[in-house]
Amino acid sequence: MISFHKYFILNSFNELGALRPVLFFPFFIMFVLSLLANSLLLYVIISQRSLHSPMYILIAGMACVDLSLPLFFVPNMLLNFLFDWRGISLIGCLVQMYFIHFFGAFQSTLLVWMALDRYFAICTPLYYHEHMALPRFLKFVIPLLIRNVFMVSLVVSLAGLLPFCLRNVIDHCFCEHMALVELACGSTIVNSLVGLISVFLIPVADFIIIAVSYIIIFSSVLRSGKSRVKALHTCVTHIVVNTVSLSIILIAFLSYRIRNGLPAAIRVFISIMYLFFPSCFNPIIYGMRTAEIRQHIVKMLSWYNFVQTGPNSLQNY
Repeated sequence: MISFHKYFILNSFNELGALRPVLFFPFFIMFVLSLLANSLLLYVIISQRSLHSPMYILIAGMACVDLSLPLFFVPNMLLNFLFDWRGISLIGCLVQMYFIHFFGAFQSTLLVWMALDRYFAICTPLYYHEHMALPRFLKFVIPLLIRNVFMVSLVVSLAGLLPFCLRNVIDHCFCEHMALVELACGSTIVNSLVGLISVFLIPVADFIIIAVSYIIIFSSVLRSGKSRVKALHTCVTHIVVNTVSLSIILIAFLSYRIRNGLPAAIRVFISIMYLFFPSCFNPIIYGMRTAEIRQHIVKMLSWYNFVQTGPNSLQNY
């Protein structure tokens, strides 16, 4: 009689042996910095009425996604490294997988909406507020929202229907889709195909839209005779960041589908970074590099420093 597994072991970085718990410290530092940076960014945008415009609301949305995504896999991963807590149920695995892919999908989709915002602001400034009014902008939001929910639900549902009667050890530190699917004892061709389609329909398609938008913006700025430095600052940085992120995503996804000699530890590390990299660096790229947000953060920190040192200064006086 065949028995089907309902409980799995997350197994990663065993090559490090006794040094494996050391991984806790760099990832813990990155996790804390990500939480602090994104929380600060959210607080500043919410508390400052002058930042309640569409562009800053989208940045706040990105901070919310970057704040939420690590919560679904980093704490469990840290406990895995430090205390060797490796077990997870099939239901828990599928729930974790769903939310990781759901919030991961919105990392690129939010960049699409931000690119559209910049396109309307720079290429059609007279009609910017008309285009960015909620009823008009929803026609760009709803189709991508439906696409993300449908594709993520389909990928996770198909994974949940598979029979797992081989080994129950997942060579990963969280429930990555193909790392779980490859443990199935039935055919996984449909799962692999749908997974690839979701990659090309979400991050790849989003990247193409973003790249085209910024190329149009850059061309428009050059034709209008505005500062080339400003155009480069607006477009090139974001395109480079998106290119790096997409490259990491494609390497992580294709490493499970193409025969290669990539060590398991490297494959797991790449999978972690394609989720964790944006959460750590988006607050800097889209937050601190934005002049208005940076000014409010500096002003807030200066006020906090004054409150802390003010009473002592008065006593000394």
